[in-house]
Amino acid sequence: MPAWLLLVAAVTMEVIGTTALKLSDGFSRLVPTVVTVSGYLMAFIALGFVLKRMEVGVAYAVWAGLGTALVALVGVFFFGETMNWIKAASLALIVIGLVGLNLAGGSH
Repeated sequence: MPAWLLLVAAVTMEVIGTTALKLSDGFSRLVPTVVTVSGYLMAFIALGFVLKRMEVGVAYAVWAGLGTALVALVGVFFFGETMNWIKAASLALIVIGLVGLNLAGGSH
């Protein structure tokens, strides 16, 4: 599997885990708690495989940055959290930073 596809899978699992963490209500609900632990476990396993084929700085920046941006959007669209121009601009800066890192080169 290509490293980028595996990285997208890792980000997806991290976003699922973080969303389930919110739904777990402080680990007091069983199913979201299990999804949280499973999501994070699968995310770290996938990220571990990605790091065999990609620079750690780029891989982690994409994983953390894209995950952060997507979780922020999940908060807005599914949990009714607010979005203003400062948050939107900040998310755009994250994406711009990730594009810049990738243009600088990121696999070995």
